[in-house]
Amino acid sequence: MDITDFFTDYTLRTITLGTAILGAICGMLGSFAVLRKESLLGDAISHAALPGIALAFLITGAKDTYTLLLGALVSGLLGTWWIRGITSKTHLKSDTALGLILSLFFGFGMLLLTFIQKMPNANQAGLDKYLFGQAATLLESDVWLMAGITGVSLIILLLFWKEIKLLLFDADYTKTLGFNTKFLDVLITSFIVLAIVVGLQTVGVVLMSAMLLAPAAAARQWTNKLSVMVLLSAIFGLCSGVFGTAISASQNNLSTGPVIVLVAGVFVLISFIFSPNRGILFRQLRLINNRRDLEQHKTLAFMYGIAKNHSDKSHPHTIRILNNFQGFTRKTLGRLEEKEYIAIQGKLWSMTEKINDINTKTGYQKAENLYKKDNTDE
Repeated sequence: MDITDFFTDYTLRTITLGTAILGAICGMLGSFAVLRKESLLGDAISHAALPGIALAFLITGAKDTYTLLLGALVSGLLGTWWIRGITSKTHLKSDTALGLILSLFFGFGMLLLTFIQKMPNANQAGLDKYLFGQAATLLESDVWLMAGITGVSLIILLLFWKEIKLLLFDADYTKTLGFNTKFLDVLITSFIVLAIVVGLQTVGVVLMSAMLLAPAAAARQWTNKLSVMVLLSAIFGLCSGVFGTAISASQNNLSTGPVIVLVAGVFVLISFIFSPNRGILFRQLRLINNRRDLEQHKTLAFMYGIAKNHSDKSHPHTIRILNNFQGFTRKTLGRLEEKEYIAIQGKLWSMTEKINDINTKTGYQKAENLYKKDNTDE
């Protein structure tokens, strides 16, 4: 595959644009699902859409894409309404309601698909593509539909940005300000359902939740600001769609949907490891630095306990004395010397009382502060 194929090959260009737009809208709307702690909502809605697809086919007898997606939309909204009803009218928690609706709707959908496959109708072949997705079936009209939904979602998001932000972080305070929280909740959920339904043809019922959540989970590691998170989520989702399509197109018989999800998973893995604030790597480095600083402070405080008994604060002492201190290491001693807190001459050490920078505390002053702080904490 050559880079020029993206511009000359109609099918590849259509699939790439479609998956890129799908990734962007899923990443953007998935941010709200993650922040509202409704990560399983995407999984439940995508599975709940399956019986709607099957029923739409049974009613019309045709595999018209828009008709099937309309059935999926109705079924997904119905499943969402049931989830909200269960959590508000019963004592069951949201995770129980999500699992219940997911299992019930998906089981019913599989039953309908089995029934359809046994029908003497040549049109029933190909409905199973909505289980795992088939990006190769995307048409230019599907891409325009995705672009339109993305544009409308973006406009609505900008219009209600302040209200949505308040709802995400403090629903009770939003209600006290007079905003209609129920309307905002329905608005956000409806767009999430719409994004999921549009993506079923590309990624499928089984993997759609990962497409919704992976970009948002990756973006959450890099920032604490909502606007930046939404933007990063859209970028990660878009890149997942483009790179996943490129990898899939470079190999024969490689499904596009699963590859896109795997690429999104790589973004999550990289974010979990390398993000500066929450990444495992930088968190471990901070832990090591904090432990090193603690060793230095404890060693310096122990030195102060020895030096304070002498009238000459810079009186030299043998390094062997420090062996009685559990946290002492040669590396720690070297770092204290680099910071000009102590001076080392052969096998002797002494506290510094004068250094070149008048704004910097001497080793004795620093040690005195640490010693007093330790005694106060005790």
